[in-house]
Amino acid sequence: MLARKLTFLGLLAVVSAFPVDQANWQLVPSSDGHLHLVNINPYNLPEADASEPELHFNPESDILFRLFTRGNPTQAQFLNINNPASITGSNFNPAHPTRFTIHGWNNDGSHWMNSGIRDELLAIGDFNVITVDWGVAANNPNYISARNAVGPAGFGVGRLIDRLIETTGVSVNNINVIGFSLGAHVAGNAGKHHGGSINSIIALDPAGPLFSAGQADAVSPQDGLYVETIMTNAGLLGINVPLGQANFYPNGGRTQPGCGIDISGGCAHDRAPEFFMESLRSSVPFQATRCASHNEILNGVCTPSGPNANMGGQPSNFGRGVNGIYFLTTNNASPFARG
Repeated sequence: MLARKLTFLGLLAVVSAFPVDQANWQLVPSSDGHLHLVNINPYNLPEADASEPELHFNPESDILFRLFTRGNPTQAQFLNINNPASITGSNFNPAHPTRFTIHGWNNDGSHWMNSGIRDELLAIGDFNVITVDWGVAANNPNYISARNAVGPAGFGVGRLIDRLIETTGVSVNNINVIGFSLGAHVAGNAGKHHGGSINSIIALDPAGPLFSAGQADAVSPQDGLYVETIMTNAGLLGINVPLGQANFYPNGGRTQPGCGIDISGGCAHDRAPEFFMESLRSSVPFQATRCASHNEILNGVCTPSGPNANMGGQPSNFGRGVNGIYFLTTNNASPFARG
């Protein structure tokens, strides 16, 4: 923790030394909690180093889709958008619920969230769990480039869903897409590709830098039949505005108990997938109070307004009339849920 604090202070010193508009520079933590100095003005970037090849991201060929089922719980089967036989020859079963998981910036398919959600789901029952590895674009020190790839990456996920429908007859109403950080926006774009017909989009602390509500490639309430956000580091790593039909703000959604001096926000950011993983199998629910408005969350209050709801869980809150802004408290460490 001390080393992280010293790194943070060192980066602040670097920012202050820049002979440019400091408002263009921002410390952006990746989903592993490491801070990166990013110029958030895409029109004021330094010229690219000619020795560094330009990134060409082709979502139809560059995204790796790994399928896990109870028949292959840890050994992946690779699904290929342009190879229908990779689907028909796999363990994919259209009668079973399908769940996509999508990592964030500076990560790939090996991110712990993917295996964690997979293991929880397969412990519950028969699922098709598909890990989306868009690391070719996301595992990139250039945050702006990775941020701008969420639309194409979401298109790639949507195209695989097209193939699953064509080859197996799976219903989009049996599909949930779960994304973390930048991956939350990828999940939203997969939903946009299908006109909002996917059953549920679960956005875990959607990335904040360079995103705002209503942007064409940001997750939105229209991206699925049900769209839920879980905000745990709103205003730093996560976005500070509600982007779903139902928006849950554990412990106020900005900082999280048990994270100590969480300067980078990485600990609080990670709480979103940690809470969601626990919600899938826990006998104790993450029960939340519906608040009158988002402004109440910002002001640290919550006037009960409507029925309570449980955050996360399996199945999702689709069809239960859950919508609006919700507040809940959690424990400092796992198990987090208080009921």
